[in-house]
Amino acid sequence: MKATHAYRLILTRGGRAPALLADVERADHIEIVEIDSGEVVLFWDRPPQATSKLARALRADLAQMQAEEFIARWSTVEH
Repeated sequence: MKATHAYRLILTRGGRAPALLADVERADHIEIVEIDSGEVVLFWDRPPQATSKLARALRADLAQMQAEEFIARWSTVEH
């Protein structure tokens, strides 16, 4: 099963400003949620600019990988 059918990416920004103009103290949150159960399987708190890059990479892998591959790859990545 494709990862996009098994998981959903939720990005929560810690403020209204775009990443390039955001306060360095701001923390944005990225969650990967399993669609069937609603459980959070992966979670990161990152500075705004790092969050944008991480979200792009996650979206690309969600679209291309199988669900098992996706979790195996991203569960070992420290961002």
